Amino acid sequence: MSYKDMFDASWVDLNIQAATEEEAFELVAAKLMEAGVVNAGYLKGITERERNFPTGLITQHLNIALPHSDPEYVNKPFVFVARLTDEVVCRQMGDSQEMPVKDLFFLGIKNGKEQVGLLQAFMNLFMDKKFVDQYRSTVSTKDVYQLFVNNI
Repeated sequence: MSYKDMFDASWVDLNIQAATEEEAFELVAAKLMEAGVVNAGYLKGITERERNFPTGLITQHLNIALPHSDPEYVNKPFVFVARLTDEVVCRQMGDSQEMPVKDLFFLGIKNGKEQVGLLQAFMNLFMDKKFVDQYRSTVSTKDVYQLFVNNI
């Protein structure tokens, strides 16, 4: 499966109102359940995995988080783009230090072998200032979807 196939314009929400990372997880998990791409254990799975293996990244141009669960909670591979209206606190990958983040990219990985490649693809995108500038200035869900499909 191509990474491009993991995106869908309906899995882009640029106006999520959440006061905490956990609340953002709950809101996105509900949307993913409704779409049928995750099963009932997804919210618990993603919350526990994030607690044990934080996914926040401070890149040169934008703080992001790449939350993902174990494959057993994923029915269909996906990437859900979530831009929050306000920053929430999450923890950094590697050292678990707290960091502010508004942009979360929920990765639904069915095949564990694809995880490293997808994470690397996201890190490469967010090290590219031109891409980050385009992403930040884009306010249409369809345009954000197209931006990722054209660049991942």
